[in-house]
Amino acid sequence: MNGLGVNPVYDAIRSRRVTRRMSEQPVDPDLLALVVSAAGWAPNAGNRRLQPVRAVTDTVTLHLLKAISPGMVPTPRAVIVICLDTTRAEEFGFQPGHRGLYIDIGTTAATLLLAAHSVGLGACPVTSFSRAAAARILTLPGGMSPEMFICLGYPTQAQPAPLSALPSYP
Repeated sequence: MNGLGVNPVYDAIRSRRVTRRMSEQPVDPDLLALVVSAAGWAPNAGNRRLQPVRAVTDTVTLHLLKAISPGMVPTPRAVIVICLDTTRAEEFGFQPGHRGLYIDIGTTAATLLLAAHSVGLGACPVTSFSRAAAARILTLPGGMSPEMFICLGYPTQAQPAPLSALPSYP
């Protein structure tokens, strides 16, 4: 294994997959809290934490989010919403749309995906949704923009086949 031997982090990276089918079992609240807390450990420019997260488990809210999200293939039992605090970003001098803000959303998402996998949850990132509708459904304050959903649930045995083969890396 390229001299890595037993390496749990590398093993988690290699074994994590996007989960597109989830069971109807509710997500254990303690596991959800553990995954949410991982967002605080994500790499973040200047430790500014301009990407707050919000966990959603209410079935009505989950149903509404799915209705405005054409990219939400699974029916999740929980969703972690990664937001962008545009008001605070501007206070720090970031121009709207600055790439660094979105890099931090990506590092937060990657951390959440690995955290979910580490506790036995399946996860699926979603970016195709109506941000305006999601903000209303979630009653987000002005200046807070929902940017990504991390759908969570327990994976079912049967998962759809990958769209393409994974690239081979050493």
